Amino acid sequence: MIEINAFLVRAFRRIPARLNIGFMLFLGCLTTYIVRVNISISILAMVQPKNANETLPDFGKRYPWNASEQGTIIGAFFWGYSIMSIPGAYLAERFGPKILTMVSFIAIIVLTVLTPLAAAGGFVTMCVVRFLTGTVSGPHFPCYHILISRWAPPDEKGKFMSSLQGGALGTIVAWQMSGFLIEAIGWPWGGFYVPAIVTIVTTLLWFVLIYDRPDTHPRITPEERTHIENSLGDTVSNEKRVPPYLQMLKSVPFLTLMVLHYGNLWGLYFLLTATPKFMSEILGFNLGTTGVLSSLPHIARMLFSFVFGSIGDLIKRRGWMQVTVMRKFFCIFSHIVPGLFLIGLCFVHEPYTCVALITLSLGFNGASVLTNLQNSQDLAPNFAGTLYGTMNAIGTTTGFLTPLLVAHFTRYENTFENWRYVFMIGAGAYIAPAILYFFFGSGKVQPWNALPKPAKSEEESK
Repeated sequence: MIEINAFLVRAFRRIPARLNIGFMLFLGCLTTYIVRVNISISILAMVQPKNANETLPDFGKRYPWNASEQGTIIGAFFWGYSIMSIPGAYLAERFGPKILTMVSFIAIIVLTVLTPLAAAGGFVTMCVVRFLTGTVSGPHFPCYHILISRWAPPDEKGKFMSSLQGGALGTIVAWQMSGFLIEAIGWPWGGFYVPAIVTIVTTLLWFVLIYDRPDTHPRITPEERTHIENSLGDTVSNEKRVPPYLQMLKSVPFLTLMVLHYGNLWGLYFLLTATPKFMSEILGFNLGTTGVLSSLPHIARMLFSFVFGSIGDLIKRRGWMQVTVMRKFFCIFSHIVPGLFLIGLCFVHEPYTCVALITLSLGFNGASVLTNLQNSQDLAPNFAGTLYGTMNAIGTTTGFLTPLLVAHFTRYENTFENWRYVFMIGAGAYIAPAILYFFFGSGKVQPWNALPKPAKSEEESK
């Protein structure tokens, strides 16, 4: 290991250590989303046609799962993910984000390789494996937020939060790669074995490049370490203690943030899980084209997030807005505008116009790097992972509720008119939380972020 570090010191001498952290956050999110959303495309090649007389291409064995069962399989990941978000955040703050993320990736590799075997075992075993995949993925984003709270200077947090949009690229890669690979080599390899190989590469890089704190990084320069520690000041502590769950749950700014985050994830997971189905079955695109077009909204979200993140860092550096004002102002772009685009989607039928509206809706949601995705860092930097894990545990329920909602409205008749109800509900989930946040949101550090100072002994007092 010493020889590896010596080589890396020479190789990365001119590269800031925090840039390596940002790159790995991007790659980690990319990998997290590849294994999360690969099922959305793969399942289209895994199920038998509704019409017994219809002939479909041979991409591998097909299974008689109806629309409700397909929605349950897609949503099973999010059940496990939601359950593990809060315990995962505690474990990350207790044992460190590096080791916990590595253990998680290794478990994901095993489960992803076993998925084709689970499908052959039937509907129940498929749900179990997807549930377990979601469970071991639960600590990922709390780990990422802990790393950001420890490594990102305040005027660079926007860019670091934008690195979490690697998930958008992961969605793009998964959908495009899965669509074309399934057509070329079948769904077991295209949908699962190749993503497992990608996860192996990410795990190895994570082991080499990630460290929990600047003071534990063997290749950081003294100047960079001093810059990071001085910029963070006393808002982040190295001490470990049980998170203040009771104070969190009584905090109006945090509860408001939870609602805002829930609305954000409703829109994101709805488009994440339902877009391939809508484009394939309603707009009539083939599997390969569906993978490409379904990726466009996530390309837009990633690019918009980099733009908004840079704008936010500039505003903070120049002092143009207070943090609270900035968070509320950018809710217009992250929530209100996306909701309006979903409303507009209810009144058009032309396929490419629909694709454009979906793309713009999710694209403007890239501004969430300045609203719900970053606000936990404002409220309690010492417990950023716990805050994000808690609100993610609630918000991720949208991952299994939205597929069930789509299945409910399209169970008997899968028409554009049925999808209008889904789009209107999504618009409301975006807009209503933003209005609430305008009144009760905050960007100030909360009193319960401070770690209690140990009581002085009698001799020290004297």
